[in-house]
Amino acid sequence: MERKIIKAFEDSIEVKKRFAKDNTALIAEVSKLIADAFSEGRKLLLFGNGGSACDASHIAAEFVNRFKKDRPGLPAIALNTDTAVLTSISNDYDYSEIFARQVKTLGQAGDLVLAISTSGGSKNILKAVDAAKKKGIKTIAFTGQKGDKFAAKCDYAFVVASEDTPRIQETHITLAHIICQMVEEILFEAPRKR
Repeated sequence: MERKIIKAFEDSIEVKKRFAKDNTALIAEVSKLIADAFSEGRKLLLFGNGGSACDASHIAAEFVNRFKKDRPGLPAIALNTDTAVLTSISNDYDYSEIFARQVKTLGQAGDLVLAISTSGGSKNILKAVDAAKKKGIKTIAFTGQKGDKFAAKCDYAFVVASEDTPRIQETHITLAHIICQMVEEILFEAPRKR
Protein backbone atom coordinates (compact mmCIF):
# COMPACT_ATOMS: atom_id res chain seq x y z
CA MET A 1 0.00 0.00 0.00
CA GLU A 2 2.80 2.45 0.89
CA ARG A 3 4.35 1.99 -2.56
CA LYS A 4 0.99 2.83 -4.21
CA ILE A 5 0.74 5.99 -2.10
CA ILE A 6 4.24 7.12 -3.11
CA LYS A 7 3.45 6.28 -6.77
CA ALA A 8 0.29 8.44 -6.68
CA PHE A 9 2.31 11.40 -5.37
CA GLU A 10 5.05 10.81 -7.95
CA ASP A 11 2.49 10.64 -10.79
CA SER A 12 0.86 13.87 -9.62
CA ILE A 13 4.22 15.63 -9.38
CA GLU A 14 5.29 14.43 -12.83
CA VAL A 15 2.07 15.61 -14.51
CA LYS A 16 2.43 19.02 -12.85
CA LYS A 17 6.11 19.33 -13.80
CA ARG A 18 5.35 18.61 -17.48
CA PHE A 19 2.40 21.01 -17.38
CA ALA A 20 4.45 23.83 -15.81
CA LYS A 21 7.22 23.42 -18.38
CA ASP A 22 4.75 23.64 -21.28
CA ASN A 23 2.52 26.43 -19.93
CA THR A 24 4.61 28.98 -18.02
CA ALA A 25 4.25 31.74 -20.63
CA LEU A 26 0.50 31.13 -20.95
CA ILE A 27 0.06 31.22 -17.17
CA ALA A 28 1.77 34.64 -17.08
CA GLU A 29 -0.38 35.89 -20.00
CA VAL A 30 -3.67 34.73 -18.46
CA SER A 31 -2.70 36.08 -15.03
CA LYS A 32 -2.15 39.50 -16.60
CA LEU A 33 -5.43 39.20 -18.55
CA ILE A 34 -7.36 38.52 -15.33
CA ALA A 35 -5.55 41.27 -13.42
CA ASP A 36 -6.28 43.74 -16.22
CA ALA A 37 -9.98 42.77 -16.24
CA PHE A 38 -10.22 43.28 -12.47
CA SER A 39 -8.42 46.63 -12.67
CA GLU A 40 -10.95 47.76 -15.31
CA GLY A 41 -13.90 46.86 -13.06
CA ARG A 42 -14.73 43.64 -14.93
CA LYS A 43 -15.58 40.28 -13.38
CA LEU A 44 -14.54 36.66 -13.72
CA LEU A 45 -17.32 34.08 -14.18
CA LEU A 46 -16.29 30.51 -13.30
CA PHE A 47 -18.08 27.17 -13.61
CA GLY A 48 -17.66 23.43 -13.83
CA ASN A 49 -19.38 20.16 -12.92
CA GLY A 50 -18.63 17.83 -10.00
CA GLY A 51 -15.07 18.27 -8.74
CA SER A 52 -14.59 21.06 -11.28
CA ALA A 53 -17.57 22.87 -9.73
CA CYS A 54 -15.79 22.70 -6.39
CA ASP A 55 -12.65 24.07 -8.04
CA ALA A 56 -14.65 26.95 -9.58
CA SER A 57 -16.09 27.81 -6.16
CA HIS A 58 -12.66 27.51 -4.53
CA ILE A 59 -11.04 29.84 -7.08
CA ALA A 60 -13.85 32.39 -6.78
CA ALA A 61 -13.41 32.39 -2.99
CA GLU A 62 -9.67 33.03 -3.32
CA PHE A 63 -10.38 36.13 -5.43
CA VAL A 64 -13.40 37.48 -3.53
CA ASN A 65 -11.85 37.02 -0.11
CA ARG A 66 -8.06 36.82 -0.28
CA PHE A 67 -5.30 34.48 -1.35
CA LYS A 68 -1.99 35.39 0.27
CA LYS A 69 -2.41 39.13 0.73
CA ASP A 70 -4.83 41.25 2.72
CA ARG A 71 -6.35 43.31 -0.08
CA PRO A 72 -9.72 44.40 -1.48
CA GLY A 73 -11.94 41.64 -2.84
CA LEU A 74 -11.92 40.90 -6.55
CA PRO A 75 -15.18 40.24 -8.46
CA ALA A 76 -15.29 36.51 -9.23
CA ILE A 77 -18.54 34.54 -9.34
CA ALA A 78 -18.88 30.74 -9.41
CA LEU A 79 -22.01 30.05 -11.47
CA ASN A 80 -22.41 26.54 -10.04
CA THR A 81 -23.26 27.64 -6.48
CA ASP A 82 -26.85 28.92 -6.53
CA THR A 83 -29.13 25.87 -6.30
CA ALA A 84 -32.30 27.87 -6.96
CA VAL A 85 -30.87 29.27 -10.21
CA LEU A 86 -29.43 25.90 -11.28
CA THR A 87 -32.59 23.94 -10.59
CA SER A 88 -34.95 26.49 -12.09
CA ILE A 89 -32.97 26.68 -15.34
CA SER A 90 -32.65 22.90 -15.58
CA ASN A 91 -36.35 22.46 -14.80
CA ASP A 92 -37.71 25.19 -17.08
CA TYR A 93 -35.22 24.75 -19.95
CA ASP A 94 -32.60 22.01 -19.84
CA TYR A 95 -29.60 21.07 -17.71
CA SER A 96 -27.34 21.91 -20.64
CA GLU A 97 -28.43 25.57 -20.26
CA ILE A 98 -27.50 26.08 -16.59
CA PHE A 99 -24.31 28.03 -17.25
CA ALA A 100 -25.16 29.54 -20.65
CA ARG A 101 -28.28 31.21 -19.26
CA GLN A 102 -26.27 32.76 -16.43
CA VAL A 103 -23.50 33.92 -18.76
CA LYS A 104 -26.13 35.57 -20.99
CA THR A 105 -27.68 37.25 -17.95
CA LEU A 106 -24.67 38.21 -15.83
CA GLY A 107 -21.85 38.50 -18.34
CA GLN A 108 -20.83 41.69 -20.12
CA ALA A 109 -18.24 42.39 -22.80
CA GLY A 110 -14.89 42.79 -21.08
CA ASP A 111 -15.66 40.17 -18.43
CA LEU A 112 -13.87 36.82 -18.49
CA VAL A 113 -15.12 33.24 -18.30
CA LEU A 114 -13.09 30.45 -16.74
CA ALA A 115 -14.68 27.13 -17.71
CA ILE A 116 -13.42 23.92 -16.13
CA SER A 117 -14.02 20.47 -17.63
CA THR A 118 -11.59 17.59 -17.23
CA SER A 119 -13.18 15.74 -20.17
CA GLY A 120 -13.97 18.80 -22.26
CA GLY A 121 -17.21 17.16 -23.36
CA SER A 122 -19.80 18.61 -20.97
CA LYS A 123 -22.66 20.12 -22.99
CA ASN A 124 -23.44 22.73 -20.35
CA ILE A 125 -19.82 23.93 -20.42
CA LEU A 126 -19.64 24.04 -24.23
CA LYS A 127 -22.93 25.96 -24.49
CA ALA A 128 -21.76 28.49 -21.92
CA VAL A 129 -18.53 29.08 -23.83
CA ASP A 130 -20.57 29.68 -26.99
CA ALA A 131 -22.80 32.12 -25.08
CA ALA A 132 -19.74 33.97 -23.79
CA LYS A 133 -18.29 34.30 -27.28
CA LYS A 134 -21.54 35.83 -28.55
CA LYS A 135 -21.33 38.47 -25.79
CA GLY A 136 -17.71 39.36 -26.49
CA ILE A 137 -16.47 37.68 -23.32
CA LYS A 138 -13.01 36.09 -23.50
CA THR A 139 -12.89 32.46 -22.43
CA ILE A 140 -10.30 30.46 -20.53
CA ALA A 141 -10.43 26.64 -20.49
CA PHE A 142 -9.03 24.27 -17.89
CA THR A 143 -9.23 20.75 -19.34
CA GLY A 144 -7.51 17.42 -19.81
CA GLN A 145 -5.94 15.59 -22.72
CA LYS A 146 -9.29 14.61 -24.27
CA GLY A 147 -10.60 18.19 -24.19
CA ASP A 148 -9.24 19.31 -27.57
CA LYS A 149 -12.58 20.47 -29.01
CA PHE A 150 -13.36 22.41 -25.84
CA ALA A 151 -9.87 23.94 -25.79
CA ALA A 152 -10.20 24.98 -29.44
CA LYS A 153 -13.45 26.87 -28.65
CA CYS A 154 -11.72 29.02 -26.02
CA ASP A 155 -9.45 32.03 -26.36
CA TYR A 156 -6.98 30.60 -23.85
CA ALA A 157 -6.68 26.91 -23.00
CA PHE A 158 -4.79 25.03 -20.33
CA VAL A 159 -4.69 21.36 -21.34
CA VAL A 160 -3.24 18.90 -18.83
CA ALA A 161 -1.53 16.10 -20.76
CA SER A 162 -3.21 13.27 -18.88
CA GLU A 163 -6.35 11.15 -19.07
CA ASP A 164 -6.33 10.49 -15.31
CA THR A 165 -9.07 12.67 -13.81
CA PRO A 166 -7.52 13.01 -10.33
CA ARG A 167 -4.17 14.08 -11.82
CA ILE A 168 -5.93 16.59 -14.11
CA GLN A 169 -7.91 18.06 -11.20
CA GLU A 170 -4.81 18.28 -8.99
CA THR A 171 -3.02 20.19 -11.72
CA HIS A 172 -6.02 22.49 -12.24
CA ILE A 173 -6.16 23.57 -8.61
CA THR A 174 -2.39 24.12 -8.48
CA LEU A 175 -2.69 26.18 -11.67
CA ALA A 176 -5.54 28.19 -10.13
CA HIS A 177 -3.51 28.91 -7.00
CA ILE A 178 -0.57 30.11 -9.07
CA ILE A 179 -2.84 32.37 -11.15
CA CYS A 180 -4.35 33.79 -7.93
CA GLN A 181 -0.87 34.49 -6.60
CA MET A 182 0.25 36.16 -9.85
CA VAL A 183 -2.91 38.30 -10.03
CA GLU A 184 -2.40 39.47 -6.45
CA GLU A 185 1.21 40.33 -7.17
CA ILE A 186 0.31 42.23 -10.35
CA LEU A 187 -2.43 44.24 -8.65
CA PHE A 188 -1.16 44.70 -5.11
CA GLU A 189 2.62 44.32 -5.06
CA ALA A 190 4.25 47.55 -3.93
CA PRO A 191 6.61 48.92 -6.59
CA ARG A 192 10.22 48.25 -5.69
CA LYS A 193 12.56 51.17 -5.13
CA ARG A 194 15.56 51.26 -7.42
